[in-house]
Amino acid sequence: MSILFEQEFPLAPRTRMLLRLGQLGYAILLVLIPLWVLWLAPPELGSARTLLIIWWGPLWLPLWGIIKGKAYTFAWANFIVMWYFLHSLTTLWVGEGLSVWLALIELAAASLMFYGCTYYAKFRGQELGLKIPKLKDDLERS
Repeated sequence: MSILFEQEFPLAPRTRMLLRLGQLGYAILLVLIPLWVLWLAPPELGSARTLLIIWWGPLWLPLWGIIKGKAYTFAWANFIVMWYFLHSLTTLWVGEGLSVWLALIELAAASLMFYGCTYYAKFRGQELGLKIPKLKDDLERS
C-alpha cells in the first residue's frame, strides 16, 4: 500500500535533496559515535560500553523511518538530534585535543541532520497533503 501511495506522490527534487541531507547527517552520527567512544577518544572514567549504549542507543530509534523516508519519523528525529547538538557544543566548550575536532564533526552532522529532517518533513508533508490542525480549527469544530 505504501509503495502505491509513494508512487502517486513522487519526491520533488528539492525534497529529495533534503531527504539525502537528513540521511547523510544521520549516517555520519551513526558512524562517528562508536568510533569516538570506542577507539578515537574513549572516556577516561567509566565504561566505554555503557557510554556507547547511552549515547548511541537513541540514534537507532528512527533508523527504519529514516531509511524509508517517512516524513513523520524525520519530524520527531529532530528531538533526538538535540542531544548531539548539546553534546557537541559542550565538548567544544570544555574539551581539548582530538575531542574538539570530533565535536566539530558531530556539530556539522547534527546540523545537517536537523536541517534536512526539518525541511524534508515540512515539504514532504505538503506534497502528501498532510497538515497539522490549527487550534483555531479545533475550537470552531467544538
